[in-house]
Amino acid sequence: MADLLTSDSPPRFAHQSEAELARILDFYGVAWRYEPHVFPISWNADGAVIESFAPDFYLPEIDLYLELTTLKQSLVRKKNRKLRHLRQLYPEIRVKLFYARDFRALMIKYRRLDFLTEVTTANGAYAHTGAGAAAVSAATAAQAAR
Repeated sequence: MADLLTSDSPPRFAHQSEAELARILDFYGVAWRYEPHVFPISWNADGAVIESFAPDFYLPEIDLYLELTTLKQSLVRKKNRKLRHLRQLYPEIRVKLFYARDFRALMIKYRRLDFLTEVTTANGAYAHTGAGAAAVSAATAAQAAR
């Protein structure tokens, strides 16, 4: 893996979509690190950190963080809120948030419909985005028609 933070063992990804993105980055030789930095975004009255944000990937060659949000809508709202706080506190930090639709588009572009179908089934068909198994089936049919 290109420029991986952990030297001896591969990272333990929180979700299959993170592992798939890592494979794409590796394929194209893009250096990345998995969750290398944690940014405090909220403190209690004593100054202790009570909330933080750790973007999924850091791409050191272009100084950009990537955060994948491909699961529940409640998590999307929470990550959007955390990202707003991060941008207010650390305006110099660049973060790109990938939503489920962005990840789907990436999988379609790289012809990973098999993976997309597998993840969609495992995640309850991305119900929060309005694109469920039917959308994946339509995308699969469109891909096959090309």
